[in-house]
Amino acid sequence: MPRPKSGPPRTGREAALRALYDVDIKAAYANLALDHHLSRSQLDGRERALATELAYGVTRRRATLDWAIGQVAARPLEKMGPWVRNILREAAYQILYMDRIPPAAAVDQAVELARQYGHEGVAKFVNGVLRNLIRRLPGLPWPDEAADPVRALAVQHSYPEWLVAQWLERFGRGEAVRLLEAGNQVPPLTVRVNRLKATREEAAAALAAEGVRTEPTRHSPQGLIIQDLTSASSLERLEAMKQGLITVQDESSMLAAAVLNPQPGWMVIDVAAAPGGKATHLAELMDNRGRVIALDIHPHKVALIEENAERLGTTIVEAVCLDARRVGEAMPERADAVLCDLPCSGLGTLARRPDARWRKSPEDVEALVPIQRAILESAAKALKPGGVLVYSTCTIQPKENEELVEGFVADHPEFRFDRVWDYLPGTISPEGQAEGYVQLLPHVHGTDGFFIARMVKTG
Repeated sequence: MPRPKSGPPRTGREAALRALYDVDIKAAYANLALDHHLSRSQLDGRERALATELAYGVTRRRATLDWAIGQVAARPLEKMGPWVRNILREAAYQILYMDRIPPAAAVDQAVELARQYGHEGVAKFVNGVLRNLIRRLPGLPWPDEAADPVRALAVQHSYPEWLVAQWLERFGRGEAVRLLEAGNQVPPLTVRVNRLKATREEAAAALAAEGVRTEPTRHSPQGLIIQDLTSASSLERLEAMKQGLITVQDESSMLAAAVLNPQPGWMVIDVAAAPGGKATHLAELMDNRGRVIALDIHPHKVALIEENAERLGTTIVEAVCLDARRVGEAMPERADAVLCDLPCSGLGTLARRPDARWRKSPEDVEALVPIQRAILESAAKALKPGGVLVYSTCTIQPKENEELVEGFVADHPEFRFDRVWDYLPGTISPEGQAEGYVQLLPHVHGTDGFFIARMVKTG
């Protein structure tokens, strides 16, 4: 198939298509791919919003779209060229999920893209598949849940079958379906207010003066939900952002620093700190007094920490390039507290990062666990007796969460779980949860799936 025309995308559909191609063929992250193509365009706000909805929506609903297309196309999707495959997905998403767009308009635009990214024969093929889809949609066959519940739910809600199978076994059908549905909702864009520069009310007023409506977050006293913008990149242009009044952070993530509860004057280590959201939050909670050592293994990410700390005015944050698995030998028993917010499978953030569901496998989760345990072991050695150790992830997989910390405490009698509920807001119920850790769930708490454990080194 011919290469697409050069130059910036001319429509929102074309920008989304290029991002979808990058995700499909180059294993790009959806948000980065979309930002790249939008940054090269001169599209107005309406077209940018359309591109965002299409890129994220198609990625999120890929399994459902592929099933529907597969029922009406004479050729399997895997044997189609990647541009054709994603043109069909993009149009099918509009037909199935976007009531405000007439199906005929979705077809016409897809045919035009097919001409641009292929030839007249490709355009005829796309036109035929989509018109067949519209015609057959009311009676389109879907997998039978009674015969194969895993496959049926995986197609209906667009998830990999291995993950659906795990969640059905763990939660039961009713709760598993609610969790699957929550992962397909468009998540809110949230920011943390920098308490060194503004109260939540003052930050909300500053944003309102720039035409941005907000509402307070449900759980965190420092969070605001942004009502008028759809992406973090849009926030970068605001004065409130440039002046360091706010920083982008999910509400669940804000709770990790709160659970650590650092005190002014402490020496705190954040072992996997980039891009600096939690490290700067720790500094804010410490009234910018003491030391926050923010580690990352990658030099370019250390630079990101420094940039965020400078913008927010958290002068006690010291960014250091160091493998977190070496922190114990580099800084033995020096810290009053250590935050281990670790790299994980990210399966609590599927609403925010829809491509993650297609990237991960059970083997990926298994491979992460020994790395997480090694970092936790090293972090424990950096902690003074009496110090606080907080472990957190943005996943809901037990192997990475409760099983890991339970195993750690069992192997280390000098550590005990501390009552995590003393540091969490009353909006989060302890019912059915352990004393030393909390598992936030998207369908229950309205946040990313997030795990936080609080431990104390007693000797």
